[in-house]
Amino acid sequence: MEEDSLFGEEAEPPGSSTGSQLIDSREANFFPTPRPLSQGPVFLMKTAPKPIVIKENPTTRNFRKRFFPAATSQEWNDWHWQLRNRITDAGRLAQLISLSNMERCAVEQGQAMPLAITPYYASLLAADDPGHPLRRAVVPSIEESTVSSGEQDDPLEEERDSPVPGIVHRYPDRVLFLVTSYCSTYCRYCTRSRMVGGSNQPLCDDRRWEQGIAYIAGHPEIRDVLLSGGDPLTLSDERLEWLLARLKMVPHLEMLRIGTKVPAVMPQRITPSLVRVLKRYHPLWINIHVTHPEELTPEMHLACKRLADAGIPLGSQTVLLSGINDNVETMKRLMRGLLQFRVKPYYLYQCDPIPGSSHFRTPISKGLEIIQGLRGHTTGFAVPSYVIDAPGGGGKIPLLPEYLVGREGHDLILRNYLGRLYRYPDCILTSENFH
Repeated sequence: MEEDSLFGEEAEPPGSSTGSQLIDSREANFFPTPRPLSQGPVFLMKTAPKPIVIKENPTTRNFRKRFFPAATSQEWNDWHWQLRNRITDAGRLAQLISLSNMERCAVEQGQAMPLAITPYYASLLAADDPGHPLRRAVVPSIEESTVSSGEQDDPLEEERDSPVPGIVHRYPDRVLFLVTSYCSTYCRYCTRSRMVGGSNQPLCDDRRWEQGIAYIAGHPEIRDVLLSGGDPLTLSDERLEWLLARLKMVPHLEMLRIGTKVPAVMPQRITPSLVRVLKRYHPLWINIHVTHPEELTPEMHLACKRLADAGIPLGSQTVLLSGINDNVETMKRLMRGLLQFRVKPYYLYQCDPIPGSSHFRTPISKGLEIIQGLRGHTTGFAVPSYVIDAPGGGGKIPLLPEYLVGREGHDLILRNYLGRLYRYPDCILTSENFH
């Protein structure tokens, strides 16, 4: 029987750090100014270890053999190969799945956001079911052409809160740093559909990065930087390390975060060499965009294990999507599964009102119903915060079911997860107990 492997950096193609290990400058008691990107990293030669062998999930293995028969297991499990072979047009997509009329029209006409799906993620899509949850999330539909009332290109007004290109400074002590407009796979409900996938004004050029770093360095109130985009983990190890090293040199920064969907759509990217880079810049947190329990494959499990074993705390963020994950049982499976992958559910987002998103958005009551169906019915670790990122730049606003019913005298009337009422003797603030 064939053994299918997920290879580490030893199997990466020419141009990567094959057979090499980046020097950890701090282990050498030395933290230099990061080398210019054009010079590349410093290397120490080492003997290439044996590849890590695991089994591919059967669905993906059968898909590879059917649609990419010339691709070896080693090639398939190389993230550079995954990027080079993304599905980006109707002709190739139609070879892999039976397109519905609505899908075919959307792909052939083209939408504001381009089509791109990694072969790995395409292997998880149901070929004959247009309503399949993962398929609906990444395959364009003609419904994207319908713009409803209240939908806007930049509903969160990130550009209004952008003092320099790529920086969004909305909260007092933290900034969003958009470092690339590129993703390996484009989600059709993306809040930044206005900018991702385009070739105009790329966010990853050196000049913009320098402007962003200078802004952060010049504002000592900033203690936390979230790298996003696009997807920062589509950057090469060398560019990502250059960026992290520069940010780590800012004395008032206390932590770095990365927002990514790579472990779900291209888990092959989480190589041992990438993990070695990331673990040099603790405290570093990673938040993974996860949509549905069918994304929780052995490949994603290995990616999360590598990150967690490197001491990187993992969280998740999930967008609530109509007909995809908008029921209690699906969400419970997802959140429990994430905990098995050592990922703490963090946010459940109400879908942002970008143009053409009405077929994805649910009533607020649906999100509250899901939180009510999780709270008390499963571990609190599996209950994310349900939030609306308020249109107009209001920031994240948490929403909760009505657990506080009211007050009778000095007692609070509370409703528990089973709907039963309980009293709590509230402490009334008086001059005697004021401290």
